[in-house]
Amino acid sequence: MPLMRTSNPALSDETFRATGVSTLGDGMTISGAVNKTGILLILCVATAAWTWNRFFNATSPEEAMASIAPLVMVGAIGGLIAAMVTIFKKEWSAITAPIYALLEGLVLGGVSAMLEMRFHGIAIQAVSLTFGTLVVMLLAYRSGLIKVTDKLRLGIVAATGGIFVFYLLQLILGFFGFRFAAINGGGPIGIIFSLVVVGVAALNLVLDFDLIENGARWNAPKYMEWYSGFALMVTLIWLYLEILRLLSKFRSRS
Repeated sequence: MPLMRTSNPALSDETFRATGVSTLGDGMTISGAVNKTGILLILCVATAAWTWNRFFNATSPEEAMASIAPLVMVGAIGGLIAAMVTIFKKEWSAITAPIYALLEGLVLGGVSAMLEMRFHGIAIQAVSLTFGTLVVMLLAYRSGLIKVTDKLRLGIVAATGGIFVFYLLQLILGFFGFRFAAINGGGPIGIIFSLVVVGVAALNLVLDFDLIENGARWNAPKYMEWYSGFALMVTLIWLYLEILRLLSKFRSRS
């Protein structure tokens, strides 16, 4: 049967097919992918915690911002580079995936700390909701409550593509002074938009679970466990940032 499509760019429908099938008996397993994901999460949390502590140990808000701004920038640019290398050189993922996780932790720690200073408790709420969503979507997938059909795949792929095109357009227009105040604000339109984006990000987890399961069934090479962990990290980081954004919109209304 053909591999499932996914809107996660790290898990396209050609991902496992292109790597071939392991014939040495030590191919990819679901438990191996889970373990690698756990390692990447620990690395990400470690650098996030370091950036967080650096921010809150500063003597003033100005010093705090100055101390983490370069880290966030390095993490964002470096994480993007590491992600692209991982996607195009999957066999390097045992090295590049941990590097990606460490760099993205700098971004998550910095962004979370800045929002935490403004909205106390928002970071732990976002973390709880992210992992709660992960568990719920995994249970829904394993129980068959959410079945990955061609129509579902097509809908999620189209929705995800539309979201990223909009974000890219918003970024480009921002350089020319155009702002989407209604979308980015805490009003009804902004909150509804964020709820939709969070929902789409959550559904991407289901597609990732399905594709990883097929990769294990196809006995993909062992290094694909690292690559699969990386792919799940991409979705989880996106989901966390969108939940953080949604919560900040709710908090700004009060």
